[in-house]
Amino acid sequence: MTVVQSTSQISPAMERVYHQSNLLGEWKGSWTASNQAVSFKVVNIRGAQATIEYTHNGRTERGIGKVNGATIDFGNVTLGTKNGKTAVLLFSAGGGKATATLEKQAPAAEQSNLTGSWAGYSADNGKSASFRVLSVSGNEAQVSVTIDGITRQGTGIVYKNVIMFGQSQISTDDGKNGEVIYQFGNKSYMVPVTKLPPLA
Repeated sequence: MTVVQSTSQISPAMERVYHQSNLLGEWKGSWTASNQAVSFKVVNIRGAQATIEYTHNGRTERGIGKVNGATIDFGNVTLGTKNGKTAVLLFSAGGGKATATLEKQAPAAEQSNLTGSWAGYSADNGKSASFRVLSVSGNEAQVSVTIDGITRQGTGIVYKNVIMFGQSQISTDDGKNGEVIYQFGNKSYMVPVTKLPPLA
């Protein structure tokens, strides 16, 4: 009789994505010995390469770092994090070594350009829509959506420049024009919308 042990495993590709998302962002802290400020910004990650901005001693170096699991090597420094909240920065050159503890900074609210009232009409399908984004907090947004005269309110999910709520979603690239896509029955409808000026 053969016994097969089953363990829950994460695929290597998913593990890589998990580590990379933990590394992304701006990290700030200070060197342990000198207490001088240092920052390490991971702008983006493409496979095993990361675009880096490393600021120390009042100057910024920009370039490409090498990603290896939960660490990034960039010149004489290596950044590593286990939890995506705090990181250790190691400096090593010519026999000299230094360490710094860094904290990940809260990302700028890139979804703030979704906040406001949006409305539009599609001549193609004769549908109109209005989508009010009352507030955005992290990956949640308080919304009020009116489609075909029916209004629904609740909490939507924010992902980059898109808010999904029930069978509808709104997206914008420039914070002025966007589109609402919603599903009704088996059909999807797209309505171009523009942001309305705030009420005085």
